[in-house]
Amino acid sequence: MNKIYTLLSVLLLTASAFAQSPEMMSYQAIVRDGSDALITNQTVGLQISILQNSISGTAVYVETQTPTSNINGLLTFEIGTGTTTDDFSTIDWSAGPYFIKTETDPTGGTTYTITGTSQLMSVPFALYAKTSGNGEGPIGPQGPAGANGQGRVTSAGTGISVTGAGTVASPYIVSTTSACGLSIGQAYQGGIIFYLDRSGCHGLISAQTDQDSGIPWNDGTFINTKAYGSGLFEGQYNTRMINFFQTGSSFAAAICEDLVLGGYDDWYLPSIEELNKMYQNIGQGNTLGLGNVGGFAFKYYWSSTEADEYRAWLKNFNGGLSSIGLKNQTSYNLRAVRAF
Repeated sequence: MNKIYTLLSVLLLTASAFAQSPEMMSYQAIVRDGSDALITNQTVGLQISILQNSISGTAVYVETQTPTSNINGLLTFEIGTGTTTDDFSTIDWSAGPYFIKTETDPTGGTTYTITGTSQLMSVPFALYAKTSGNGEGPIGPQGPAGANGQGRVTSAGTGISVTGAGTVASPYIVSTTSACGLSIGQAYQGGIIFYLDRSGCHGLISAQTDQDSGIPWNDGTFINTKAYGSGLFEGQYNTRMINFFQTGSSFAAAICEDLVLGGYDDWYLPSIEELNKMYQNIGQGNTLGLGNVGGFAFKYYWSSTEADEYRAWLKNFNGGLSSIGLKNQTSYNLRAVRAF
């Protein structure tokens, strides 16, 4: 049976509330056959549905696409640009939660034999703003008059603050503080918080500095460790799998697992999506107005997400691209994370 592994659950594009909002979301996935071999340079049939409220909720948008995988088995496409009779721009992102369901035919047709559903954990502010409130004007703490002649007002909810004047020089910045008093970018439990779940009391922490700047992914032995987890909180399982199949202490996963910081010894090598969240929330790709509070270098960082026997996934903190590198390369950086 063929299988599909999601590389980056969803990459959401962001835009200024005053700019035209992007009517699409970037999505990437890796396709493998029943023997774990990459399906390369092949057209794949996809049906993508956006479900409201639950994994079995109502489909508010459905489209089909036929992207072609690259030499690494990677599919890259934009949700919102496929064949459909629905209107992506009418989705009310404020009425979530929303889930993305992908149905796949690895032969390029419409006989979908693989199904996966994952929750959208965040929504671009520009898309949210476009479908919340009344009238036609931009949304801000005090937007200009809409079609009904009334000023548009957005009120920050509990634990949320909106600052800035909504100009290029002073853009709106939406910040959150959880019920537990925690926030993204805060120093906490030996590192820096870069992700909080809906409770606001649990999430993910990045080490404050890099653990290495030239360390290989493996111990010199090329072996498939089955460390395919790509989502949030999946790096810990990956790290255990890697260390089960590899020996020694001078490779990325071993260094992270042996790390003790701030009195905590449960650090691990992040998955590719955990690296993506670090890049977006406390790195150079920061959209929260915090800047590069993690002090990341403009280099590639190892993830724990394995591509195949010889390669693993990397995140470029100089532009945000994800790519694949040979496991024995020693030119990439290392940053450990932990869950709390």
